[in-house]
Amino acid sequence: MKWQEVRELFPDQFVLVSILNYHEEGNKKIVDEVAPIRTISEQEANKEFFQAEPGNLVYHTSNQEFVIHIRRDPLIRVRRNSNEN
Repeated sequence: MKWQEVRELFPDQFVLVSILNYHEEGNKKIVDEVAPIRTISEQEANKEFFQAEPGNLVYHTSNQEFVIHIRRDPLIRVRRNSNEN
């Protein structure tokens, strides 16, 4: 199902979806096709976002496009103090 169709079926809601197809443009994944799993209450959205299975994502239908920003730079490493064990 196209993202626009999901937006029409579930207006102004968080939705848990399975990502079926996407393409990359620079540092972005543009999601082309999804399979809606279920709607998520606003109170549960953050929890569900972090508990989603790989390939699934919680996204809000107020967004015109389904875009995932890709972070390609490595995480900042913190050097431990030499006095710590």
